Amino acid sequence: MIRRTVLALTASAFAMPVIADDHAKDIVDTAVAAGSFTTLATALEAAGLVGTLKGEGPFTVFAPTDAAFAALPAGTVEDLLKPENKDKLVAVLTYHVVPGKVMSTDLTEGMTAATVQGANVTVTLEGGPKVNGAVISSPDVEASNGVIHVIDSVILPPEG
Repeated sequence: MIRRTVLALTASAFAMPVIADDHAKDIVDTAVAAGSFTTLATALEAAGLVGTLKGEGPFTVFAPTDAAFAALPAGTVEDLLKPENKDKLVAVLTYHVVPGKVMSTDLTEGMTAATVQGANVTVTLEGGPKVNGAVISSPDVEASNGVIHVIDSVILPPEG
């Protein structure tokens, strides 16, 4: 059985829209059009996930910003990008993705969702929407094959 995998996207944490209202672009093209996806583009290529995210979907991506990746401990991103760590990189990236299209209006307090990686994430709404404690700073960036919710930190899958 072929397992569909997808990745996390990065975007600007500012209140500016990630893209204009052009839903004809898939998640990958939407990310590229935003112009602030250097970390993501590198990770996507290293993980071999470009084709997956250009696929039919739909996907919901909780997308950490470049600043979120930069806030990881020194050397973390570089270590994940090493060929021998591809499985770990794929796990981290797919932990940010939920199958289906989940808009911000669908999120409820305490909601859990199974990620493509296999573990669950939890949504909280008190003080603004969050996924596993990461603030959703720009919700509902639509693409032809799903939706992106920009988050302010990288969420890591549980060990094991």
